[in-house]
Amino acid sequence: MRDGLIIRDGRDDDSAEMIALIGAVYAEYPGCILDVEREEPMLLAPASRLAEVGGRFWVAEDARGVVGCAGFKPRPDHAELVKLYVAKRTRGRGLAARLVAMVESAVSPAFASIELWTDARFLDAHRFYERLGFRRSFGSRILDDISRSTEYHYSKALDPALARMSA
Repeated sequence: MRDGLIIRDGRDDDSAEMIALIGAVYAEYPGCILDVEREEPMLLAPASRLAEVGGRFWVAEDARGVVGCAGFKPRPDHAELVKLYVAKRTRGRGLAARLVAMVESAVSPAFASIELWTDARFLDAHRFYERLGFRRSFGSRILDDISRSTEYHYSKALDPALARMSA
């Protein structure tokens, strides 16, 4: 425990709190809507859904409940960082960086890089990823979702020393 926060492996019964957290983050951006049933059904059983594809996720909680989450999905040639969200009231204290470091440690040395897609509206997230060494590629994608999202692609080469630090 650090700063009153506990980071632990996520469970399926974290679903309601994760949905509330992610919904609150989406609500900070005009036109960004979380449609769990049609667009994010994995949030209904997050641990099971990620485990089915060989992934994993973590949640951070304080006395009031879940305040952060992050996970990964293995891809053929990289790991994909997924569902990195931190509650507004806990931002600026290093929690997101700690969650990303946990993901990076978990996927290295199995993968040489980690990639992610992030909504074009999430400008603070773009700056955060760049501070952590992620580089935005020239590519973007337009999703056929209720929010009419455009996403940017970021990637980062992983340091093999991460595996030694987590051992």
